Amino acid sequence: MTKNYAYYFDPETRIMYKFYYGEIRIDDITTSWDDAVKREIIPKETIGFVLEYRKARLLIPVSYYKHIPVYYRKHPEIFSGKRIAILTTNPKDIVIPLLVETEDHGYQSKPFSTEEAAIKWIKKK
Repeated sequence: MTKNYAYYFDPETRIMYKFYYGEIRIDDITTSWDDAVKREIIPKETIGFVLEYRKARLLIPVSYYKHIPVYYRKHPEIFSGKRIAILTTNPKDIVIPLLVETEDHGYQSKPFSTEEAAIKWIKKK
C-alpha cells in the first residue's frame, strides 16, 4: 500500500498536522493513525489536530462514517479533550466530516475550508 499521508507537528501552536494525498479510503484513515501511534510521533503536548484533505479525495461510502468516531473513542489517550479540524474545499468531501461531528464524544471535530479558521478554532479552548 502506498503511503498517502504525512505528519507535521508545529511546536509553536502545539498542533499536529496530518496531510492526506490522493484517494483516501476508511482503512487509510485508521492505519495512518495506527502508524502514528506505533511510531510515537504525536507529542503529549498536542492540543489538537488539523487533518488536511484539500489534496485528497475521500472514497468513503457515507454509511461508513461511524467508523471514524468509533476509532477516535477507542483511542482516548490520543483524542480525549482534543479538537480535530478537517480541512476540505470539495463539497462532496464535507459530508463525512459533518456526519462524524454528530457523533463526537470526548473530543470535538469540525470541518473548515481555511487553515486560519481551523487553527483559531483549535486554539479557542
